[in-house]
Amino acid sequence: MGLLSDPNRRRALISLLTRLNAPICVLCYVAAVCWFMGLSFEPFTLRTYMSENAMGSTMVEERFPAGERALATAKEFGAHKKKVGGMPVDWLVKTMQARGLEVFTQRFSRTLPFPDENNERYIVEGTNVYGILRAPRAPRTEALVLSAPCSPGDDNNQAVGLLLGLAHYFRNQVFWAKDIIFLVNEHDLIGMQAWLEGYHHTNTTGMDWSPLQGRGGSIQAALSLELSSDVVTSLDIVLEGLNGQLPNLDLANLFYAFCQKIGVLCTIQGRIQRNDWDSVSGYSHAVQTMMLMVMKQASGRSWGDHGLFLRYHIEAATIKGINSFRQYKTDATTVGRLLEGMYRKLNNLLERLHQSYFFYLMPSLSHFVSIGYYMPAFGLLAVILLLRALDLWVQLATPPSRNEDGVADIEQSSTGVLSVLTPLVISHLTGAALYLLPVRFQEMAVEHFQVSETEAVVLTVIAVYTGGLALPHNTHRLISGEGTEQGWRVLKLVAVLYLAVLLGCTALINFSLGFILALTLVPVASFVTPHVPKLLSAVVLVILSPAFTLLFSVFIFQELQEMPVSFQDGWMLYLSVISQGILDHYLYGSLVYPLIALMVYPCWLLFWNILFWK
Repeated sequence: MGLLSDPNRRRALISLLTRLNAPICVLCYVAAVCWFMGLSFEPFTLRTYMSENAMGSTMVEERFPAGERALATAKEFGAHKKKVGGMPVDWLVKTMQARGLEVFTQRFSRTLPFPDENNERYIVEGTNVYGILRAPRAPRTEALVLSAPCSPGDDNNQAVGLLLGLAHYFRNQVFWAKDIIFLVNEHDLIGMQAWLEGYHHTNTTGMDWSPLQGRGGSIQAALSLELSSDVVTSLDIVLEGLNGQLPNLDLANLFYAFCQKIGVLCTIQGRIQRNDWDSVSGYSHAVQTMMLMVMKQASGRSWGDHGLFLRYHIEAATIKGINSFRQYKTDATTVGRLLEGMYRKLNNLLERLHQSYFFYLMPSLSHFVSIGYYMPAFGLLAVILLLRALDLWVQLATPPSRNEDGVADIEQSSTGVLSVLTPLVISHLTGAALYLLPVRFQEMAVEHFQVSETEAVVLTVIAVYTGGLALPHNTHRLISGEGTEQGWRVLKLVAVLYLAVLLGCTALINFSLGFILALTLVPVASFVTPHVPKLLSAVVLVILSPAFTLLFSVFIFQELQEMPVSFQDGWMLYLSVISQGILDHYLYGSLVYPLIALMVYPCWLLFWNILFWK
């Protein structure tokens, strides 16, 4: 406190920070990257452990025997699905009723803002079928959900068959203290969204759905099952949900514990855990696994049906069966026993899962990185912005230079409010155009150009984004006279503080997205001034822009998945990611697209304007 209260010492400290500003910023950036890369090193991580006593204090004996019968049911389901050309609603209702469940259906419809060319749909109509197994030993105030999406073709038939087999087996047990809801949803996430909105009496997306005639208790946890083969080599758990939300870590710990108990090969991000952490290949494997989780979380999309449960504070995950060329095989009976064990443990819960972490990264299923370990990496990047803001503040506080007569140069020192407000307003108006115009003007674009609706939306996004590069010229036409030296410093100070607050809030909600944006935008905020070489700086600024960050992320993600693509295929995938991001926003409420369009892009435009300040 004495250091800051003494004016002389405070001035000395500020002088030291401003004099060494650039070296400290470079050191912080390198330290942030090294810190983040070190998070995958096993000695720096924590071993997973069960925090919830209700799930770890008792043992259960799994006895599910009907794997072959479940596969026979799956074949019957597939035959009826092929016969009716979609979801066999009547057959599902009769089958669930025969297993002693209270069966209900829900119809829904949704017109997309523009056609989804990935799934070839525009007007979506479907039916959800769900059966409720009432708890025989409780007041029926709580519930668990087991869901399986009805996918096109022969995909996921085995999951529906196993779901029906588990429903029949659970019906004969008397120890259930919670209602168990068996849900078969049509049209993947859209059907799940309709069912969740109907169950909780909300409508946040404008979807049309019929009210649910039957409800269970308050949903405590949910699992979504995806199986497309009779045998699997491993089970993969998917945790990433909408807007980067993650379920309580105990749910992943429960899955891992039962896989170890039953002897099922389990993976995360489709990667098997390795024990040679002290080797270069082992460390590289852990880094790639964690980076895959970071990339998926940063996308803000739901990577399974479970992702929509998380917005209702329901802990959920998706379990996928992977059938590869490995010799190790797991049959449907073993998968059923694993699910039985997990649901019996969840049945013991006296309250919602809350004792373990909600913010974490996982380089493997046996180790995790908590928020207290990975946040310092982002904090080091945020320090750079604060140091640059301090440097600008000191420069602005320096008395203006005086001419030969000893009079301060008022014209150069005074800063017009208009010269600062104009870039701010125009930048955010451009961001608003980027958010509103693509969907609203798609019909006009289709009429004047030979493109589809989806292509019109994506091309409009690119056109508006590129048009923002003309911002400096438009800005200076509105400003009377030339901008002053103090003017760009004030604008940069505002932009740097704006970026610091924006990235900080983003990292608190979705760390992965905030960290990736910070890696690219913090260098931009640090070096850009009107006095650097224009051409080279403009190229660097464009390369570090949000659009190119997304483009690089697409190629990096494909490399991490060991599915590299050519530039042409990567570009088409990039355009598909843009359209899918906009659809996710309008269909499910993903926040990534409005965040980039309304805040991140306008903030980047401020630095672009500073570069061309006149």
